[in-house]
Amino acid sequence: MNGGIIVVAVLAVVSGSLPVAAQDGPQWSGYVRNYTGILARESMDFSIIQNTVNLSLVHRKPRVGFTLNPWMYQYPGRGLEIGLREAYLDVFLGQLDLRIGKQQIIWGKGEGVFITDIVSPKDMREFLLPDFEEIRIGVNALKAGYFRGSHNLELVWLPQFVPTNMPEPGSIWRREPSLPVEPVIDSSDRDIPLRADNGEVFGKYSLMSPAIDLEIIGGYMWDDDPTMHLQRVVNPQTGRLSSITLSPRHHRLTVGGAAFSTLLGNVVVRGEAAGYRGKRFPTRGRSDPDGVVEKDYINYLIGADYTLSGTRLSTQFIQRVILEYESVLAERQFENMATVLINRKFLRETLMLEVFAYVGLEEPDALVRPRVRYDLADGFEVQLGANVFLGEDGRFGAFDSNDMVYMKTQFSF
Repeated sequence: MNGGIIVVAVLAVVSGSLPVAAQDGPQWSGYVRNYTGILARESMDFSIIQNTVNLSLVHRKPRVGFTLNPWMYQYPGRGLEIGLREAYLDVFLGQLDLRIGKQQIIWGKGEGVFITDIVSPKDMREFLLPDFEEIRIGVNALKAGYFRGSHNLELVWLPQFVPTNMPEPGSIWRREPSLPVEPVIDSSDRDIPLRADNGEVFGKYSLMSPAIDLEIIGGYMWDDDPTMHLQRVVNPQTGRLSSITLSPRHHRLTVGGAAFSTLLGNVVVRGEAAGYRGKRFPTRGRSDPDGVVEKDYINYLIGADYTLSGTRLSTQFIQRVILEYESVLAERQFENMATVLINRKFLRETLMLEVFAYVGLEEPDALVRPRVRYDLADGFEVQLGANVFLGEDGRFGAFDSNDMVYMKTQFSF
């Protein structure tokens, strides 16, 4: 079916529903957006042309409720991509709440990073550039929350494992491994069968008090990112490498951590830390039969927010530490990164200027994201921005040729 016909039909249904919705009846909201990006190259290729329809239907009654969040992406020459970000039922039983169905689960206090935010997997097809609402993938889950005063206990069970959505072959965001010969990909052990014992379990205790917001989390989960196991075949006559087979596999992780935010004078201080047990890391050379070694690691951040004369200033320091480190590992023992955010609004908050940056402290490298957003009319905004990658290597420097400028126009209702 033609993509434009579907979009028009959905909008017609929505616009027809809005005027007749009762005060306590179903509430529609959403937006229509065009997102166009151009690479800062001599050829001026398009990095993305995306038309989006995002809808949200919420209905609440005293004891039950439901939420439905369908979305549609349309790309030139690729047709429609349709999905459900969330589709769940709520049951309110006094101090106990149950949420059943597909949902995004957001934990942690960090900005632009995932440390204790471990439940929802990520859509990394466009790297870290989409809004985080679109990066997080909804998961089928049963979530139970128990509330008592300022205390909250949350338990989550995911019956079905959902991995990270990686960039497709040929994408400008795909990083191919550097190997001496073209590898053969064997994905026979990649999928996790849908069985009760393959589910994931998470828990969170939170405290919200005037002095501190505190979260303590834990999880028994699968690693969302596949480990690339490597098998080499050497020609016995020449002693030379003849073939390499890469086998992506997901492994179990046990995770525990905490997050907090508190106010010290006029400064908001926040932090997160998590320990991961059972992670597989790639190795260098031929010392390991499948090219990986199991190690535990710690990931943490400390950050601060301050508002000065209407300008919000925020910074974070993030570090990952591999425990019991060995020189054979292909990754560094310490990986250090910082983030910086400067944000200010003008013209009765209709104009926003912002710069957000990830800064790698090892290579060094960076991703700098300036943007301007202007509300032209009620519900209609225009955004102009750029994504600038600096450096020659590292997480961000590897995409140095992907610098781009973009424009987003969005109508929200």
